[in-house]
Amino acid sequence: MKNTIKLGLAALSVSILFAQCAPQKTEEVVEETVVETKSPSLTLLWETEDSLPTNESVLYDDATGTIYVSTIGGLDPQAKDKKGSIAIIDKDGKIVNPVWVGGLNSPKGMAISNGKLYVTDIDELVEIDIAKEKVSNSWKVEGAEFLNDVAAHNGIVYFTDMNTGKVHTYADGKISTIYEGNETINGIAVSKNGTIYGLDGSGLKMWHSDGTSMMLNTNVTGGDGLVVLEDGNFVASRWQGEIWFISEDGETKMLDTKDAESNTADICYNIKDQIIYVPTFFKNKVAAYKLDY
Repeated sequence: MKNTIKLGLAALSVSILFAQCAPQKTEEVVEETVVETKSPSLTLLWETEDSLPTNESVLYDDATGTIYVSTIGGLDPQAKDKKGSIAIIDKDGKIVNPVWVGGLNSPKGMAISNGKLYVTDIDELVEIDIAKEKVSNSWKVEGAEFLNDVAAHNGIVYFTDMNTGKVHTYADGKISTIYEGNETINGIAVSKNGTIYGLDGSGLKMWHSDGTSMMLNTNVTGGDGLVVLEDGNFVASRWQGEIWFISEDGETKMLDTKDAESNTADICYNIKDQIIYVPTFFKNKVAAYKLDY
């Protein structure tokens, strides 16, 4: 009996020893990392004086830092009254030259190609020699009614006709029609690899080389200005007073100035400083916003 008790006590001692030496279980605390997603936004930097009459389009020249502004002059965007002009402002919002080149009618979209500034003017494409600071040529576009936005890539100038739904090109002295059947086509942009994008009544679209198109966004309809960002996202304006950020995930409204009755027409982008320049049309001034996304 004593031996049995001794054996039992020994076994109990060994069990206690192993229990004390065995690793203790602890509860793991897993901390969740919350990643905050920043919404794209625009912050106002400056506005020019309100002395750029009915300004429709802004173009930033990456090579020189010059900012061109097309001003219709009157209240009718289709008037052939010779009141239109191109103004120049600087990167601080100062109006350098209110009439750098005058004698136009109702100039709208602009693009630079091979040292020339190309401007749509109702039913004409106008060429301005930048160095000589004067109109060097113009072409009447057959059947044109309301020529609007302009883009350029590798020596080719692309421009839209909002009323006829056509997209035209100019190259080597010749004007051609490359796309038709677009509903109130306005904004046009070309990426670095040559892909062509446009804004019309159905939304944001991309054209294939065979002339067919693919819709990328059907919510931002009736757009005006279009910017293709380096990462493949887009910034689009609607004339009524809205600016949108568009990506694969959807769209975000970054600016709404409708209550202030301030339009947001044909915008442009300063890539280096990440600034969007906005022509306000009837407010007669240009506004600069820092893009943050």
